Amino acid sequence: MSTSLPVQAFTAALRPAHPVITCITPAYNEAAHIRQFLLDLSATLQSMSARYEIVVVNDGSRDATESEVLAVAAECSVRYLGLSRNFGKEAALSAGIEHARGDVIILMDSDYQHPLRLLPEMLGLWRQGYDMVYGVIADRRHESGLKRAGTNLFYRLMEAGSALHIPRNAGDFRLMDAKVGAALRQLPERNRFMKGLYAWVGFKSVALPFVPEERASGQSSFSMRGLARLAVSGLTAFTTLPLRFWSAAGAMVSIGAILYGAYVALETLIWGNPVPGWATLVCGLMFFSGVQLLSIGVLGEYLGRVYEEVKKRPLYLVGRDYDHAQLGVGGADD
Repeated sequence: MSTSLPVQAFTAALRPAHPVITCITPAYNEAAHIRQFLLDLSATLQSMSARYEIVVVNDGSRDATESEVLAVAAECSVRYLGLSRNFGKEAALSAGIEHARGDVIILMDSDYQHPLRLLPEMLGLWRQGYDMVYGVIADRRHESGLKRAGTNLFYRLMEAGSALHIPRNAGDFRLMDAKVGAALRQLPERNRFMKGLYAWVGFKSVALPFVPEERASGQSSFSMRGLARLAVSGLTAFTTLPLRFWSAAGAMVSIGAILYGAYVALETLIWGNPVPGWATLVCGLMFFSGVQLLSIGVLGEYLGRVYEEVKKRPLYLVGRDYDHAQLGVGGADD
């Protein structure tokens, strides 16, 4: 405590008084409300800094999201990145971070669920010396019981299998210093689990609890299947727990088989009982075959991700790039 506060105060003193702010917001089929969202977001950012840009990453929307964004692009200081197809939210966030030019980078959804009113408070914490301010969902009662149970199980597995601490209920809603963005740009993996990458790069961070707002329109594009796929990506990217589990299961099955074999041998030698018949043999073969197939499947998940990495395909492709951001003279690149 004797050193952290002076260091934080020194860091705060070095922060620019009028930072350039980059706000990254992925969009997928948000045409119904994104124009008004950008106007509201622009007004909020304008109250925080005279120089800002809103990087809208259109992740392969099939509706009029592009035309709605471009209609207010100049008015809202928008940098528009239209990906060539839907690459997923993790890739869209990475694309935005790659193109960010601000001293401060904000990540938020474009559906109003991340409260705009918290952005000035986030910036205030950054001014105090924190490198990353991340939003933590304080109340999940609006979510289904299945989703809450799955989320709880995921974090339990991550905590049990990884030395990396990923804050519970923390999502993509966050503010980070430019050096955090630079660190994230150095990470080359294609199978990206952004919540884990935020934690992996470290830096001085602080949590900011919030309750998500209602979506402005439509429904979330994330399904339970998509969330399950994302959880598997997180587990395989940051822990070897599944592999260790099947190693332990294999050891236990082997020990059980040895003990059972010894029992059968002793029973035959001492009492002269015949070896158990087909029922035991068939059940044993089916059980052990199932165990082997499951363990091979887990191993295949890791090998599949290695295969994806060695191909070194781009994480995303930009189909359209329209820069209407008005950063002014003396921006973050100067």
